[in-house]
Order: sequence, then C-alpha cells, then structure tokens
Amino acid sequence: MTTPIRSVVVGTAGHIDHGKTTLVRALTGIDTDRLPEEKRRGITIDLGFASMEMQMPDGARLRLSFVDVPGHSLFVRNMLAGTGCVQAVMLVVAADEGIKPQTVEHLAICELLRISHGVVAVTKADAVNKEHLASVCGSIEAFLKGTFLDTDNAPIVAVSARTGAGLAALRTELIKLALRSEAANSDAVLRMPLDRSFVMKGFGAVVTGTLLSGSIHEGESLTLEPVGRAVRVRGLQNHGQTASSVQAGSRVAVNLSGIDASEINRGQMLVLPHTVSSVDTIDAEITLLPGVPPLKHRASVHFHAFTSETMATVSLYGYDSAQPGSRRIARLRLAKPIALVPGDRFVLRQPAPVATIGGGRVLDAHPEPRQRKADALEWLQQLQTASLALQLVMRVRRRNTAGLPIDVLAREAGLTVDAVRRHVVSALGKSEIMSVAGDLLLSRDAFQSAVDLVFNLVERAVRQTQRSGLKRSELRSQAGLDASVFDSVLTTLVREQKVRLEAESVVLANGSGASQVQDERLAAVLRAYEEAGLASPSVPELSQRFQIANGELRRIITVLQRERSIVRMGSDDLFVHANALRSLSTQMAELRGKLIDVGGFKELTGLSRKYAIPLLEYLDRERITRKQGDQRLVL
Repeated sequence: MTTPIRSVVVGTAGHIDHGKTTLVRALTGIDTDRLPEEKRRGITIDLGFASMEMQMPDGARLRLSFVDVPGHSLFVRNMLAGTGCVQAVMLVVAADEGIKPQTVEHLAICELLRISHGVVAVTKADAVNKEHLASVCGSIEAFLKGTFLDTDNAPIVAVSARTGAGLAALRTELIKLALRSEAANSDAVLRMPLDRSFVMKGFGAVVTGTLLSGSIHEGESLTLEPVGRAVRVRGLQNHGQTASSVQAGSRVAVNLSGIDASEINRGQMLVLPHTVSSVDTIDAEITLLPGVPPLKHRASVHFHAFTSETMATVSLYGYDSAQPGSRRIARLRLAKPIALVPGDRFVLRQPAPVATIGGGRVLDAHPEPRQRKADALEWLQQLQTASLALQLVMRVRRRNTAGLPIDVLAREAGLTVDAVRRHVVSALGKSEIMSVAGDLLLSRDAFQSAVDLVFNLVERAVRQTQRSGLKRSELRSQAGLDASVFDSVLTTLVREQKVRLEAESVVLANGSGASQVQDERLAAVLRAYEEAGLASPSVPELSQRFQIANGELRRIITVLQRERSIVRMGSDDLFVHANALRSLSTQMAELRGKLIDVGGFKELTGLSRKYAIPLLEYLDRERITRKQGDQRLVL
C-alpha cells in the first residue's frame, strides 16, 4: 500500500541577495534560477520552483514545495504572483545585512495575505562572528514582534548554505511548520491559479500552479478562466512524477488539450465548469498599511490576487479618503475580470511611485448592481463578522422573492453544492429559509411577501373589475415571480383556503372572512375621507377611530391611492378625497387670472392654515395656481 504524502507549499520572502535561492538549493539540491538572465546577473527575476521530501515524526511522508520569489524591488509583482498561493513562508534575512527595505515590504505583503505560519532563516551565518550574529538575531526578533513570525510562533534559525551549518535544524523546523499548516478547505471548489505555461514537444500545452482547493483527475474537463475556455486534462505531474490525480496543497503540472499554449497566460485559473465565474466588480474590506498616503475615493491602484494582476478603481463607501492604518469597505472595479470568491485575499499597490499600500479580502464577488449604497454598506458590515451559515442565509435573503438556486449560491460563495447543502440545513430546519421546487432557496419572509402579493392582486382584480378572479398567466405576469415560486405560492393560498383554482383562473375562495373584513375596512376609510371633504382626518386619527393597526391602515391607504380615490398632500399623514379636490378645482376656476393669498384662500374654503398650505402646494403642483411672492396667481 502506497503511503500518502502530505504536501505543503512554502514561499520564500526577503531582500535581494540575502540568499533565498542559495538556501533553497542547499535544502533541495535544485537551482530555481532557470532563466539565462538570472544566471548571468546572479539574481532571481521570476518565480522558481523546487521540492524536497522528508519523513514526519509519525512516519508519514512530507513533500515541501518551495516557491522561490525575487527580492528586488523591481520584481515585487512577480513576488506577489508566487506568494499569493502559498500556505506558509520562509523569511530569509542575511546575517551580514539584517533587516532591509524588501524584508519590510515582503513581510507586510505576507501579513496582508493573512499567511499565518512561517519560519525565519538567518543566512550567511558563517560570514559574521558570534556576537554580530546574536545582535542581528535580536534585531530580527524585535522587528517581528507582534507579527505572525513572532518568535512565539516562528523560530529563528541561523544557517549557512556554504558550510551546511544549521540546515538540519532548519529542516526540523520546516517539518514542524508543515504540521502547523492548515489543510486545504474541503468545502471549496477546485481552483488552480496558473503561474507558468510552456509547450512540451509531443505533448502540447503544459501549465503549472499551486492547486488551492479541490482535486484534478486525468481525463477531466475543466474551464480556463477568465476566458471561459473548455479544456481537458491530458496528463498530470506532481514534481516530475506522473500522477492520475492530484490533491489540494500541491504544486502541479497539467498537460492540457483543446487549447494552444499561446492562449494561456499567468493569472488565468483552472476551475470546474459552472463553479467559479470571473468578475470585474467586487465589494471588499481593505486595510491600509501605516505610514502610506491616504487613499482617495476613486483612486486607481494595482490589484494583485493569486497570480493575477490588473488595475482597479477604488470606490470607498462613505466617499471620504481612507487613512493610513485604517480598515474600510470599498467597491473595486477591475480593469479585467478575475476569478474571485468571498474570502480571497489581495494586495494593493500605488502606481507612482510604485509601492505596496495595503490589501484586503473579498466580501462579495457578485454585488447587486441596483442596490442602494447605504443598504449595500449595511449588508456588507453584517457580512464581515457573520458565520459561513449566516452568510449563505444573507445571500438568499438579498434576492428577495426572486430566490437563489442552490448552484448559483454555491458559485457566489465559492463552495461545492454539497457543502452549501450541509451549511443551510440548520437554516432550513429553523424555517429561516425554505426550498422551493427542489433547489430554489427563498427566505421565509420573502416567500410570505410573495403570498401576500399574489393574494392582494387577486383581491384588487375582484374589487376593481367585478371579475371573480384573474387568469393564471396574467396573475403571474403581474406578480413578476419565477414560475416555481408562483406555483408554490398558489399551492399555499389554496391550502390556506384563500383562493381556489378554476380551469385557468385563480379566484377568491367563497366566504373569505379576511377579504370581507378588508373590504369593509377599505370602504369605511374611503367614506371617512369623502365625508370630511378638504378637512380630512390624519392617518393616526383614522387608526384610532376605526381601531386599525397602523401597518394595515397604510396598506388600505396605498390601495386607495392606487385607485386614485384619495391624493397625498405632501405628508405621509394627510390625504384628501379626489371628489373634494375636483370641487376645489372648479371653485378656483372661477377666480382665473386673479391673485389670492393664504388668508384669502382660508376665507374662501373655511379651512385652517393646517389644511390651506398643503392644498395650495397641491394646486401649484397641478398648475392650477402659480406662486408669486406671498400670493398665488390662479391660472
């Protein structure tokens, strides 16, 4: 039986010429500098890859995959492409130089990406004396205080790649690091960001990357995002060894068919079909580093996520500039689409002078385009601290009566459909959400709103047209509901004996007590407005007189407004019967061409100022009068 191998991907970080590549070569025997220019200049320019196998204390096999990144400030974009996919980091600091600018920037990037495990290697230990080495290690310890590489979490190991001193200790710490590293999220869908592509003679296009989540199998059909291109897995390799399948947390080479290598670029991503879609607008939580310039609303920045890079416009909720060290919610509009899901980390860099200024995490990769900004901000603030199960419920609630198919919810959340089903079981059991026609999810409140909407439409049709009901097709069109939601609503109304189905029509059930009571209340309220004339009662007065709850009375008033039986006078509490307004218009017509002030209008109508002012404003809106100073000209 083959012993399973645990795979962990470790990225290097540190200043140029601090010995990252040399250390990886000493550990693995592999030179990660593969480009001729790298060999000629003696510096790392692009990403390099190496691996080593070790045995863990329990006898299990461990494969460490190293992603060696460049340390020069000019190549930080390449460093970001490598660091965005690693599970842990090996920070390299040279004993003869100590902390340098790219040490600081690389550490900041790792923290922004929320890398939580690592080890610190002090290289070139043989180049300094013991006192100097101890001093450098002390300064490194002070520099890392309070970070994820604090000595409480990450040991500092002095090594020499030239003499081999400390390498055994470093290997031991790397094994401990692998044990601390979290396994990939089994609920997440397959995603593999591409960091390299090339042509292999006799095989065609080959791509490499770190498999973030899921598994890939030989012969499987995948999609290349963001181009949406269907490809097939022709073959797989894991560190030079042929494999029939590979698991998350591995460095993988995939031989693809159905596409030419010239069509593949760093930054693209392999996914399962219909599971992840590329987006160009996201809502995110962003954090600015201390000491950077304030970030203005609508600022342009470089956006880095995994191996992708693009320009982005930052629209801050609240509009005022984000201050150094602050955390804000913003909408980012990307210049080109990227396959992103909630929880993905990213880094922001200012264009000029080029520098890392902050980063953050994706909150919503599918923001509602027509949602009011204030409502969107409130929703995102709740989402920031919500559990995964509550986040899923919130996404369902947001869709209101349209509902959300479970596969679309999975795509929004970046989870497998099976994982979503598991996480919403509790919400379904508590009736917070419900399943309609199998896989369409609605919140309970949204479904009740749909039930009330359909019932009110039938009632209104009966009241206004004297028909017994509405044709089913007409009713669904008026309600604007999905077919499955509409059918479920009708089933509920029939079960509650509020309506019945007659051939192709939906009619009110006989003896509907609720309908009769509502009709009686509506008639009583309308009669009160008609009898009051222009001096109509306020809504609170009507509520008290008829003992009708404010919410129910508001619904009655809305119906009367839609029927144009009453007209709003600029206040939510003052409405006047349409007949009284028609009589007033006739009365004013006799004064055409004359001027009238508030006092004259009060004398003409016998009303107090409480009614006179709103009525005069109504006459202005209807162009029956036109205000001229303190008077009005009757038109």
